[in-house]
Amino acid sequence: MARKDSDHQKRSMSALFRGRAIFKPLNTGRIDEHVACVREWVANIFFYTKNGVTIMIDAGYNYARLQEKMGWLDMDPASIQHILITHQDTDHVGALENDSEQLFRNATVYIGEIENRYLTGEARRKVFHGCYRLPMVRMDNRRVTLKDGQILYLGDIKVECILVPGHTWGHMVYLIDDRYLFTGDTIWFGADGGYSFISTLAEDNRLAVRSLEKLEANIRSRKQPVAVITGHTGWTDDLDFVFAHRTEICKPFTRHYSDPEAPYDGYVEDEDTEEKARTQRLTKKADGRRQKG
Repeated sequence: MARKDSDHQKRSMSALFRGRAIFKPLNTGRIDEHVACVREWVANIFFYTKNGVTIMIDAGYNYARLQEKMGWLDMDPASIQHILITHQDTDHVGALENDSEQLFRNATVYIGEIENRYLTGEARRKVFHGCYRLPMVRMDNRRVTLKDGQILYLGDIKVECILVPGHTWGHMVYLIDDRYLFTGDTIWFGADGGYSFISTLAEDNRLAVRSLEKLEANIRSRKQPVAVITGHTGWTDDLDFVFAHRTEICKPFTRHYSDPEAPYDGYVEDEDTEEKARTQRLTKKADGRRQKG
């Protein structure tokens, strides 16, 4: 998959989802002292920093403005040595593709062992109920494959890997330092809580729902605060909000699933500015629900 595929996806997805009020990406900025975020059209990539080590979570589109927006956060791409990938869709791995700017050419990429089969060609990614095959992603970074339940330490940062298949066959989420859960495309936040992610983009929606049930049991069993951070619809630490509709699937062409807080076209980035990135913290999704209530 190449830069032209990212550009094609921007055009086609913008036309398809414009006015559907489905994508609600965070703008570029910081959630707190540990977690920073960059917006790339409808997608978010994240950076977790502790004791001088920064981990990147997902690598976004093959996107021309990534270095610029990292600069808004005073971050240098060359300093990134570790990149966790939730899954290999183009809006999550684009900055690693061979025809990208290669900002992270020296970073090690960590990806689930099942998900890695898309990168080797053993499996092909399908969307729209199996009717459309996406182009292959090609990258040269050193890769480390991960197993379900594996725990690794990157510097002083603890990373727990949790397999949640459905959106893709090997989708992983990452619980970092027992406090921050990066969910990629596992959960879609609507105005009234979380749902299983967008139906038309899943390999297997029933499997995705079962995975979300297991994830809820896993996270609730820990009985401690966890910030749940999604790839396209913001974050919250309200677990009741996160799992409010976990047995339901977001059906993007049904008005019930639209969110009045979502932009008309998530691919328009006018609200994403350096001034806001430097001065405003990124508020949690459930705050909006409480204000409305």
